[in-house]
Amino acid sequence: MTNEITPFRIDVPDAVLTDLHERLRRTRWPEAETVDDWSQGIPLAYVQDLCRYWTDEYDWRRSESHLNTFPQFRTAIDGLGIHFVHVRSPHENALPLIITHGWPGSIVEFHKVIGPLADPAAHGGDPADAFHVVCPSLPGYGFSDKPDRQGWGVDRIARAWAVLMGRLGYQRYGAQGGDWGAAVTTSLGHQDVEHVAGIHLNMPVALPDPSAMADLNESEQAALAALAHYDQWDSGYSKQQSTRPQTLGYGLVDSPAGECAWIVEKFWSWTDCDGDPLKVLTRDELLDNVMLYWVPAAGASSARLYWESLRQFDREPVAVPTGCSIFPKEIIRSSRRWVEQRFSDLRHWNELEKGGHFAAFEQPEAFVDELRAFFRLVR
Repeated sequence: MTNEITPFRIDVPDAVLTDLHERLRRTRWPEAETVDDWSQGIPLAYVQDLCRYWTDEYDWRRSESHLNTFPQFRTAIDGLGIHFVHVRSPHENALPLIITHGWPGSIVEFHKVIGPLADPAAHGGDPADAFHVVCPSLPGYGFSDKPDRQGWGVDRIARAWAVLMGRLGYQRYGAQGGDWGAAVTTSLGHQDVEHVAGIHLNMPVALPDPSAMADLNESEQAALAALAHYDQWDSGYSKQQSTRPQTLGYGLVDSPAGECAWIVEKFWSWTDCDGDPLKVLTRDELLDNVMLYWVPAAGASSARLYWESLRQFDREPVAVPTGCSIFPKEIIRSSRRWVEQRFSDLRHWNELEKGGHFAAFEQPEAFVDELRAFFRLVR
C-alpha cells in the first residue's frame, strides 16, 4: 500500500451543477406545516426561499475557488482515500494541529479560522500561537472516500488520523473537535498518547455519575433539562441515522431540497441564532456546507457513522491534557465537575457567552482565542 500524498483541487463538473438546478426546479413540495413555528420541522416557506436562492443566485464556483485557496491533498489510509486541508504555518515553532468536523458539518465550518490559526501574525495575533493546520474530511463525508465495508467507526478514524499526522512528519501534535470530531479527538487522546500534546473539545461528553445526581447545581440542572429536551424533541435524526442510514440515504441523495432541509434544520436548532440561522451565517455559508454533502452524494455514507458508533460511544477516562470551551447553545453541555471526573488533566475550561454547536463557523474569533489559550499550556 502506498503512503503517497497527492495534491487535490475541488473541481465539480458543470454537469453536476446543471443536474442540481434541474432537480431543484422539479422539486415536489409537501404542503405547509400546520403551525406557525419550527415545531414540526423546517417551514416550507423557509426551505423554498433557500432553494430558490440556491437555484437562481448561489454561485458554487465562488465557494469552490475560495476553498481551493487552502492547500488540499488526498492519501490512502487503511485502504480508504482521505481528503484533507493542510496549511503549514510560516512560523518555525508552530504546533501541528488536527481539527475534525462532525455531522452535519464539513471542512467549510473552519474556513474562517484556518488562516488565523496558521498565521496569527497576519491576523493581528502573536506568532507564538501558530499552528500547522490539518483539517480532514471524515470517511464518507466531503471528498474523502466512502467506506464500502463496515468498521469505520470513531476509533478506526482516530487511528487513521494518527497515521495521517505521522505521515505528514508530525511527531507531536494537538487535536481539536466538536460533535463527532470531539469523539474522534477524544479517541486520539486514548490511542496516541505518545504523540498527542493535548486535546481541545467544544463538545466534551461527560455525564454525571449517580453520586453527582444527588447534588446538582443550577447550571447542571439546566444542562440535564437541555439534554432531556434534545432526547424528546431533537434527536429523531440520530435515531434514524443510527438505525436505518441506508433507507434515509435514498431521499437525501436524490433530492437536493430534502438534503438542504435535513441539514439546515439542525443549523436552526443548534446555532445561537435566536430562531433564524441567517442571523449568524449567510445563505452562501449554509449552502456551501450543504454542497459538501450534495456534490459527493454523501447522504447515506455520512449518516452511516451513527450506525457505526452511536451505540458504542466512548466514555472511558482520558489522561492527556485537555481543554474545553462550552458554548451556551451546544446540544450536549457537560458541567466542569462531570468533565473533571472523566478528563483527569483538565487544564482549560471556559463557558462562553455566545455561540452554539458550530463554534468555529458561528464565533470564529472566540473559537481561535480558545484554542490559543489552551494550547499555550501544552506547547
